[in-house]
Amino acid sequence: MAKRTGKRGRGTDQRVLRTRDRLGTALMTLIQEKPYEVVTVQNVLDRARVGRSTFYLHYRDKDDLLLSQLEMFSEVMSGMLTSRKEKSHRVMPVEEMFDHIRMAVPLYLALKRADRLDDFFELAEGYFARGIEQRLVESNRLPKLAQRELAACSVALAGNLLALLRWWLDRGAKETPRSMDEMFHRMVWKGLQ
Repeated sequence: MAKRTGKRGRGTDQRVLRTRDRLGTALMTLIQEKPYEVVTVQNVLDRARVGRSTFYLHYRDKDDLLLSQLEMFSEVMSGMLTSRKEKSHRVMPVEEMFDHIRMAVPLYLALKRADRLDDFFELAEGYFARGIEQRLVESNRLPKLAQRELAACSVALAGNLLALLRWWLDRGAKETPRSMDEMFHRMVWKGLQ
């Protein structure tokens, strides 16, 4: 996977955030309209109405911009339950994530056609594992696990979630996001006990 070099940071001013949002939205829209490999930085600039020098202040190239968007999604999803202080025993917001992705199936298919889906899965696995680990600790449902075992379980569960997502999408997203959330969490808690 390509390394990301974008300069995302907390406390970034609103103009910078709006520019990054416009660039990201432009790229995501364009790759649903035409193959990723033919989308150019200039296409993104034209769609976002952003200058070339501004683009290069934030991103190395279109791959860096794509990874930035995938990273942002993964970060939001992995921390959603903790940030809203949800008191459930869910370890990931599966229903919310699957619902969002179901509405973005054309983007999923575009990433798949561009052979960039593995980039998302690789990036997401690390974020999801950290989010799951945090939720397992917060749940107080497990006996005290050694840190190494907790980390291993979290990585395994993140991988399982991504495999479940791929299975669901490849079959046409027939099940509801809520039923997928319930299925995943049954597997989580039965597997950990």
